[in-house]
Amino acid sequence: MDDRFPSREQDADITKLIKTVPFFAGLPSDALDKATCHVVTRTHPSNQVILLENDWGGSVYFIVDGWVKIRTYNLDGKEVTLNIIGKGELFGEMAALEEVPRSTDVITLTSTTISSVPAQDFVDLIHSEPLAGVRLAQLMATRLRQVNRRLRLREADSVSRVADTILFLAEGQGQESTEGLAIPNLPHRELSSLSGLARETVTRVLTKLEKKNLIRRDHDLLIIPNLSALERSIT
Repeated sequence: MDDRFPSREQDADITKLIKTVPFFAGLPSDALDKATCHVVTRTHPSNQVILLENDWGGSVYFIVDGWVKIRTYNLDGKEVTLNIIGKGELFGEMAALEEVPRSTDVITLTSTTISSVPAQDFVDLIHSEPLAGVRLAQLMATRLRQVNRRLRLREADSVSRVADTILFLAEGQGQESTEGLAIPNLPHRELSSLSGLARETVTRVLTKLEKKNLIRRDHDLLIIPNLSALERSIT
């Protein structure tokens, strides 16, 4: 089939992608059509590798639903989680822009729906649409600010580090609910890697925060009833 005439299924994928990802909001329709005409959307099970470090960057990826973790390894071969991102976020953009191999692995944490566009289509969009360039710069600034915040807390006590990790996730992916701000109740090993603490320490701190009613765990969700109260627990 000619790529200029997407199938009905592909049209639905494009519509959902544009509605889900803030990066595309407000961009001209002709620019969006050009950038997304080769979109491919797939649903992946949890714990599936999407990208591997040193792969070449042939596509840029947009999360339509679900969560992924960005990981690397330290000199001792220990896994280090750099970030956890979810619905509406993108990844793989740096390798596409710089035309270099990937610098991290990306793995699904839940069943995740991801749309991909060819790297060149993404780069063309950045070059042709100033708003897209601004959105990308804002994304980079946000991620740098998050890294700086986490580095500042590396010497803080365990409660502060776990609380900040939860707030970090809530800032990016928190969903309003009747009981507070909700994020996925991630495995303790993921919170451990993000906070730089032992998993047993994370488990103890979560129990402590729950007893103080600063968080509530409910099956697949972790609820923050009062964001300000959790922020005050950081010393």
